[in-house]
Amino acid sequence: MWVRYRDDATKKQRWKTVELIVEKSAWEPPTPKQAEDAVVAIQVAAQEREVRQQVKAAGGKWNPRDVVWELPYGQVVALGLTARIVPRAATGERTAHLQGDGTASAVPST
Repeated sequence: MWVRYRDDATKKQRWKTVELIVEKSAWEPPTPKQAEDAVVAIQVAAQEREVRQQVKAAGGKWNPRDVVWELPYGQVVALGLTARIVPRAATGERTAHLQGDGTASAVPST
């Protein structure tokens, strides 16, 4: 059992709450979707100079063929750029590329 206090300075009130444990069981944290050292592709618009500098400083490499930056997944997580990860497209598929205004446009991959 845990006892907690919540205060509201504007209303000058304090609440005492109790948390009860009703069950205990073994639990394994979920495994990460990517290995920390797995190289992933991310999109950074040409106008995003600060983001591009962060990626370069973290060891990112520019891939001109796919128009993406590549760096280890662990670095992408550390930089908070997981939303920019793009799936690897198979040859001949169309890949979306991030524009300067944040919108995506589809262009054929080569």
